[in-house]
Amino acid sequence: MQTNHHDITIIGAGVSSIFLAYTLMNQNEHVSIHMIDLGKELSERTCGLDEGGICTCEGVCSKYIGFAGLGKSEGKFNYTNDFGGELGRKIGPQNTLDLMREVDNILCKFGGDSIHSYSTKNEGISSRGSEAGLKVLSTEVRHLGTLLSSEIFEKMYRVLKTRVTFSFETRVETISKKGGTFHLTSTSGPFTTEKLVIGTGMSGSKWLKEQAASLGLFPGKTRLDMGIRVEMKGDQLQSILQDTFETKLQIERDTFSATTYCMNPHGRIIRKHQHGLVMPDGQNAREEDTPSANLNFSLFVPRYFQSHDEAMKYAGEIIGGINQGRGRIVVQRWEDFKLQRRTESLEGNLIGPSLNGECGNMREEVPELYGMALTEFLGSLETLIGEPIHPDTLLYGLDAKFHEPKLPTDENFETEISNLFLIGDCSGETHSLSQAAASGVYLGKYFVNHFSNK
Repeated sequence: MQTNHHDITIIGAGVSSIFLAYTLMNQNEHVSIHMIDLGKELSERTCGLDEGGICTCEGVCSKYIGFAGLGKSEGKFNYTNDFGGELGRKIGPQNTLDLMREVDNILCKFGGDSIHSYSTKNEGISSRGSEAGLKVLSTEVRHLGTLLSSEIFEKMYRVLKTRVTFSFETRVETISKKGGTFHLTSTSGPFTTEKLVIGTGMSGSKWLKEQAASLGLFPGKTRLDMGIRVEMKGDQLQSILQDTFETKLQIERDTFSATTYCMNPHGRIIRKHQHGLVMPDGQNAREEDTPSANLNFSLFVPRYFQSHDEAMKYAGEIIGGINQGRGRIVVQRWEDFKLQRRTESLEGNLIGPSLNGECGNMREEVPELYGMALTEFLGSLETLIGEPIHPDTLLYGLDAKFHEPKLPTDENFETEISNLFLIGDCSGETHSLSQAAASGVYLGKYFVNHFSNK
């Protein structure tokens, strides 16, 4: 067999691809696996953004691209069907939960058990939330943090290297199929494969769109979540967090649905760089030696657009307008927002900002939908916690979570082109680390059965 031919080639070395390769290599010692990624191996992924500076990468940004993808970020694995994707609808809710348990077992095998998991389920809060007009979403969580997550994926990489052929810093330029074989041209030369899996996540969205079109595959609608990030007193939500580390709340109205995302008690807000945009993001308390006195979360409102280009254009216009070409993030006091007046200064504000934003008037820069959703949500939250939201609470604009346009796949993630598969976030079915990893385990098992029956 030629060295450039493999039984399975995986494009993208993110979380879904890693768990796919790990599952397959452990259950079939003969199958040949090739993994290609535009970025670098994990130990070489360094960027000035990691230290709070500017991007120092040449070409693609190593903060988001390379082995483990976004898995090396905060490493938060939520084991639930309540949010984080639609994998449960595709392969069954119980099957999805079972696969996520396997994901957790693998993480623990490589050191994840040094961080205890926790549950956000609380029947009492759920009942009170319902009375306040909020749905309480629950999950089992293992929040690894950036450092431990990187250590775990580095250990997995060393194991994978014993069986998987890696091609880093490699761009796949064309994909074609002749007979039963896929032919790939790349910056590292030509490759052929019997089965082709694409797991490029959000970072490869433009590339995937181009390759899919060349193969005659066209996506449907694209989801885009955007919303305001909130920073409040650390004890503001004590009445609902006293028995759990965090919670996820959802409000539904006739014109919108909104859900809290990435709640960080005692955490900080940092800058997130994606698609040329700068957004406020949450940082886990364990990432710094000293916890903050604040709590933060984003309130995301999902919208659907006819195409990926339309969704990205909308995000670019709104968030790019706020950034003003200089990475600007706007910040406003909750009291000023309610009174529709500009925040002039945060000097003396009870809640000290953990991110250096620029004072302004959110209502002048953020579409009304996101402000209205936040106003109604915080009103219901006040009912739930039995006290007013502190007027010095800070609002940052604007956070976003991007989603891949969904290309049609069957129950095994196979596209309309035989032996071409999509997994993880680029399948449009998963929106979280846990569900992306579970999709990799699922497809790995499918391949094990396929090769054992040959």
